[in-house]
Amino acid sequence: MLSPDKSKILIIRLSSLGDALLTTPVIRSLKNKYPEKEFYFLVEDKFADAVRYNPNLTEVVTYDKSDSGKNQLEKIKSISADFVIDLQNNIRSKNIVKCLKVPSLKFIKPTIEKFFLVKFKINFYKKILSIPEMYASALGKEFSLDQNGLDFYYEDGKKAVNASAKDEKKIAFCPGSQHFTKQYPAEYFIKLGKKLTDDGYEITLLGGKSDREICAEISSAIRGSKDKSNDNNLFELAREMSRSGAVVCNDSGLMHLAAAVGTPVAAIFGSTVKEFGFFPYKAKSIVIENENLSCRPCSHIGKSKCKEGHFKCMLDLTPEIVYEKLNKLLENKND
Repeated sequence: MLSPDKSKILIIRLSSLGDALLTTPVIRSLKNKYPEKEFYFLVEDKFADAVRYNPNLTEVVTYDKSDSGKNQLEKIKSISADFVIDLQNNIRSKNIVKCLKVPSLKFIKPTIEKFFLVKFKINFYKKILSIPEMYASALGKEFSLDQNGLDFYYEDGKKAVNASAKDEKKIAFCPGSQHFTKQYPAEYFIKLGKKLTDDGYEITLLGGKSDREICAEISSAIRGSKDKSNDNNLFELAREMSRSGAVVCNDSGLMHLAAAVGTPVAAIFGSTVKEFGFFPYKAKSIVIENENLSCRPCSHIGKSKCKEGHFKCMLDLTPEIVYEKLNKLLENKND
């Protein structure tokens, strides 16, 4: 664990959006335990907004993935960190730790468990832990997380929370995903949106730059819906989520953003499973998944196509099933 003489702590989590947000319970709990220490956070520039205004951090240092040269290393060294917590634990982060030449702790990934679950469908996970809990384990048995969820802060330093004046009749859809096998089909989102519209709900489409096309496609097919996708303005997406009564999304970074702002989340899992730890953390939520497939999970991050050719992990989760699950979430949102 951290020594009393270590005052400047560098936390490394280079990617991605969801992973950066999932570090926030660790950051907060560390600052609460060691208020006198300074905490710095190293993250890829395109994900920096996830923690940019977090008051528990002294500084957010951006990492340019295209530049692994001397200038970038000098920028990192200029922090003068005397301890490193490596929550990435890959080749890039290991090289940074090696160059800094200071004591460090690292996140031990459940690589063997993931391998056997994906390749042979043998489950060696003793229990299902969230990613924040896995991160916290890197800091020793004497370190524990508090009971709060994820943090996200706006440009003015105010914490993003579910607005008291939110519109209960507004449902936000986040249909995008980097990987095909983690993306609920657009035609299913459309059918779900039409059912909700018939019930008097208003549908809002949310996503970043890579999601603009699918958001436009879905929005154009749902009467009265609004396409509020943008070019990766995370703060505007968070505001839209906080005004919504619920968010329907894939296993994605925006799922974690919805959890961070306190909006109920209906998360649709295709090729991935909860054992990997990337479910909504301490949020009012429901994970909707097909638990009757012998081919699932086929990947811990997602694939570009279904290797079995049937894509039943998503196609069997009909709009009617998601509609029913979402209604149960909405009915119990105050529990």
